[in-house]
Amino acid sequence: MIFALALIPLIGGVAAAVDYSRANSARTALQAALDATGLILSKDAQSLTQDQLEAKALAVFQANFNRPEVKDLKLLTAFSSPQPGSFQLQLSATGKLDTTVAAIWQPEMDIGTSAQIVWGMKRLELVLALDNTGSMSSANKMAELKLAAKDLLKTLQNAAKKPDDVKIGIVPFATDVNVGTGNVNATWIRWDEWENANGTCSTTTYKTKAACESAKRVWTVANKSTWNGCVWDRDQSNDVNNTATSASVKSTLYSANQAKNCPASMLTLTNDWAALNAKVDSMIPTGNTNVTIGLQVAFQMLSPVAPFHAAAPQNDLDKVIILLTDGDNTQNRWSTSQTAIDNRTKLACANAKAANIKLYTVRVINGNASLLQQCATLPSMYYDVQNAAQLSAVFSTIAQNLANLRVAK
Repeated sequence: MIFALALIPLIGGVAAAVDYSRANSARTALQAALDATGLILSKDAQSLTQDQLEAKALAVFQANFNRPEVKDLKLLTAFSSPQPGSFQLQLSATGKLDTTVAAIWQPEMDIGTSAQIVWGMKRLELVLALDNTGSMSSANKMAELKLAAKDLLKTLQNAAKKPDDVKIGIVPFATDVNVGTGNVNATWIRWDEWENANGTCSTTTYKTKAACESAKRVWTVANKSTWNGCVWDRDQSNDVNNTATSASVKSTLYSANQAKNCPASMLTLTNDWAALNAKVDSMIPTGNTNVTIGLQVAFQMLSPVAPFHAAAPQNDLDKVIILLTDGDNTQNRWSTSQTAIDNRTKLACANAKAANIKLYTVRVINGNASLLQQCATLPSMYYDVQNAAQLSAVFSTIAQNLANLRVAK
């Protein structure tokens, strides 16, 4: 008799375990379908009406949830923007599951779950400061860099819901930066050193203006139309700062330099995606490495001061530099000492970060790892790439960090 009485709760417990196991399995499938639905919807949610959002959510959910034993399914969706540049999609799903063994006292069980998809980005101004030196021609580095950069551009273009959400500039650098020959008459370029090095003396004995005039010979300055667009470091300490250029203060101006190996010209902040992709295509490895000039011009480009003026005030804006190099500093306007040039790079990094610019650094096979680690805003924002084929994954990671999307359950 005792055994018979004990058998009733025992059977009930087994029945409950079986049905709760079924319910838990169905709920897990429900959660997976809901997460997938949210991630897919997040791509278009900002442009859909509530009716369109609900219709698309139901279609996507039904395509991902294949558990016919779950009946009376209900799906609720709610889209909101808690703050500018931040978005949230709240999803919930409920249903009923017929019980089997436990049907005598509980004919059906309710199941349900929810998912919250959070994404968004502040408006973004990004400058790619990219090493275009001769060594980038080895180990397929330049080819892989172009692929990675284009993938990053595509990701950020897709993330931009309005034209001004994302603006990007590109600064290819070697020993110099090419600001473009169209700036030949710009008031922010100084010509004294260029004129001293580019011209002819009435006697071929003297190769510079100073030597020629010291010998009381006539120096004929070259026509500026022969300038190839290259500039190098400003006077110290403007070489590591974003000081506004002023025609009346020579130390703030960029020094024209007829570099033998002048990289592709830079592109200031723009949302012209075709122009950005074309600029990436135009990059060619040439010359030696001066990381400081590439970083400083990128820093200046993100500053709402002369000469570029394209950048907006900080406010709700993320300002970011991705600095990539594959070698050690070898030459700047004053020195061929790596230590001396590294010290200038350190200062430029520190000043950019102090100006609330986020700095990602990427070392490709070679280069001063310690310097680049120190330059990055956070340890996680430094990438040491040992194979050029890894660049696409690195740039993809950075792009996804900039266009943030996550599931918050």
